[in-house]
Amino acid sequence: MWLIVLYDLPTNSKKERKDAARFRKEIMAYGFKMFQFSAYIRHVSSREHADACKKSIRKILPKEGFIGMLEITDKQFEKMELFYQLVKKPVPNAPIQLTLF
Repeated sequence: MWLIVLYDLPTNSKKERKDAARFRKEIMAYGFKMFQFSAYIRHVSSREHADACKKSIRKILPKEGFIGMLEITDKQFEKMELFYQLVKKPVPNAPIQLTLF
């Protein structure tokens, strides 16, 4: 499944810009990649892993702004249509999962 973090943080003052940059850097340290400005994604192996990621993000939330977290399945993610300058682009592949028996 995929975990998506969407945010809209204030950047009017120097402190707000610093807080927004800190939040972005910290979610990137958790393995999130930029999908669009203020929208970051990460592939997670299970709902439990997604819950652990969300718990970690809750600990670093800035005091101001709006943050949303969304879980979607691989199947829902692959149905997304992406366009860049009106040219259709392929949806990024999910990382290959290692299965141990």
